[in-house]
Amino acid sequence: MRESMEFDVVIVGAGPAGLSAACRLMQQAQEAEQELTVCVVEKGSEVGAHILSGAVIESRALDELFPDWKAMGAPLNTPVTADELYLLKSEAGAKKLPNALIPKTMHNTGHGLNNYVVSLGNLCRWLAEQAEALGVEVFPGFAAAEVLYNDDGSVKGIATGDMGITAAGEQGPNYTEGMELHAKYTLFAEGCRGHLGKQLIEQFQLDTQADAQHYGIGIKELWDIDPAKHQPGLVVHGSGWPLEGDTTGGFFLYHLENNQAVVGLIVDLNYTNPWLSPFDEFQRLKHHPVLAQYLEGGTRVSYGARAITKGGFNALPRMSFPGGLLIGCNAGTLNFSKIKGTHTAMKSGMLAAEAVFEAIGAEQANTELTNFADKFEQSWVYDELFRSRNFGPAMHKFGPILGGAFNFIDQNLFNGKLPLTLHDDKPDYAQLKPADQCPKIEYPKPDGKLSFDKLSSVFLSNTNHEEDQPSHLQLKDASIPIAQNLPRFAEPAQRYCPAGVYEVVEDENGPRFQINAQNCVHCKTCDIKDPAQNITWVVPEGGGGPNYPNM
Repeated sequence: MRESMEFDVVIVGAGPAGLSAACRLMQQAQEAEQELTVCVVEKGSEVGAHILSGAVIESRALDELFPDWKAMGAPLNTPVTADELYLLKSEAGAKKLPNALIPKTMHNTGHGLNNYVVSLGNLCRWLAEQAEALGVEVFPGFAAAEVLYNDDGSVKGIATGDMGITAAGEQGPNYTEGMELHAKYTLFAEGCRGHLGKQLIEQFQLDTQADAQHYGIGIKELWDIDPAKHQPGLVVHGSGWPLEGDTTGGFFLYHLENNQAVVGLIVDLNYTNPWLSPFDEFQRLKHHPVLAQYLEGGTRVSYGARAITKGGFNALPRMSFPGGLLIGCNAGTLNFSKIKGTHTAMKSGMLAAEAVFEAIGAEQANTELTNFADKFEQSWVYDELFRSRNFGPAMHKFGPILGGAFNFIDQNLFNGKLPLTLHDDKPDYAQLKPADQCPKIEYPKPDGKLSFDKLSSVFLSNTNHEEDQPSHLQLKDASIPIAQNLPRFAEPAQRYCPAGVYEVVEDENGPRFQINAQNCVHCKTCDIKDPAQNITWVVPEGGGGPNYPNM
């Protein structure tokens, strides 16, 4: 029997959704002069260690949660000052698009918008400080490894992972058993493709009324740039080259404070060519003059990658089940038409907190929070996501040019209320074509100035895992990578992984599939894109993985 602790609410994940929920719960408890115990568990070694986002954030949810956040010292230091959008036509050519031709959801200045270029990791560190000041217990370094159920099938809480299990599956000298955390309600805020959220969606059939979820992989670097080139608050977006054919996505370059800029590429994971490498596309992209003009002479400081849940409104699962809720990117609340998800994740957490607090006040426990659906549907986040419901499907169905034209008409002329809904119900993993039907892509060697290799990049992510532990990248059938994926798709895991985790190694007995789990930056792309759905990402020991500074 594992040791257990009892709480009113357990929250899995110290990201914007989970921490906003924790803060809102305690705010309500203080207003009602009511005792409430709230716990947040976070698999990263510290809050913010695993947080990766662009990020330009809209302050709407933060304005509601902490109206005086500026006086409280929230790290939103760089308001957006200029907004540029480019269509890259070739490795040197580009067309800057006028604001009048851009879907209004993609505007970051004007129209009363309050947008800021931030480090989302630092914002989460600040939110955790506020949560702890309100009385929340925050436990970083503890990975939620298992959902616990009551006899009636409702969620009882979670169990943290055992520590000190060797790669052979035995208890090592530093073995520590995991702990059970029981709650009246458990909120799952693990971020995109949450390990437990994925199980809960299947267990409670939460997605039966939803379109297939869709994803992108976002790859990002933090740079120190030449002060003469630094323009605090400049936001640059674009699409086009180097992505070709039916591969869609887009880049971003944001100027932070302190002569720093972040640059990244999002590649939609519905791409069809198995030879494509999102990492290498990003390295190639940085040589384009639109980006190189700011990066040349600078120094790369950090690197990371993370999958993005981008199916939007049509792909939202039911978020409630007996004993808990899915919130934030675990449910898929990101608004891809804005390229923003922090404000929607935070609001979903705040609405969850209100639904939970009402239920606890009515002396309910482990019930299905049906009032959450009502709160969600009456909120601005529902309205915002509904108006953007066609954005992603239009890009997937019609491509960046025609899809962009459709979205301009839908968003600018009809305010997101065209009397039709587009659907895109083919999952990303089912999109790959056989390798022999696709052009092989030869990527240039990195120059070590603007472009780099995977291993030096992973080094800058500060990724570390205890080596003597079971692999957290599990194969349902160990024969599939070589027997099926290699002859049909040239084993695409070698290329879609942005951290060099997967290799096909030739030895005397022929090709062998090798998993370098130590390199894993927890992006979850393998769990999403593997064409055989043979790879399952589970949590490693708590504290393992990347440790992102200012990302």
